[in-house]
Amino acid sequence: MSENAKWYVVHTYSGYENTVAESIKKAAENRQMQDLIQDVNIPMETVVERTESGESKEVTRKVFPGYVLVKMILTDESWHLVRNSRGCTGFVGSDGKPVPLTEQEILDLGVERREISVGFEIGDTVKIVDGPLEGFLGTVDELDPEGNSVRLIVSMFGRETPIELELDQVESVKED
Repeated sequence: MSENAKWYVVHTYSGYENTVAESIKKAAENRQMQDLIQDVNIPMETVVERTESGESKEVTRKVFPGYVLVKMILTDESWHLVRNSRGCTGFVGSDGKPVPLTEQEILDLGVERREISVGFEIGDTVKIVDGPLEGFLGTVDELDPEGNSVRLIVSMFGRETPIELELDQVESVKED
């Protein structure tokens, strides 16, 4: 059932983001609708601000003031629960119809993270499984799981050439 759940953006009165998020969570819990409304998120970021005295301090602030993200299965019941939460002014979408966020938008916002397990390390031989060099073998030179990238040294035309790929474009070569 969770594969039908999508992230929707809910517009709130400015400053009411936390109130709306808590209200939605509590209402879903009270009505036993956690299967329909699965998560509520307010995207936050940590930034360094300078005070008037010249000191630096870390501050956590909302990325999108006035908006709350809700992961839910859209039904009339879940729509009414969210829409009628105190401080909520409606869903983001055209003609009042909620429009879900795309997979890429969710990843860009950092709301959900895809975990890629890396089955190789620096010095290992891997096979390129996607892209113009598909089928080539290379040696892992640098690995950046956070940045989703790997740098390989590939032998082409008798020369060692460094290339950068995404982690899902290579796979470990099983040595028997």
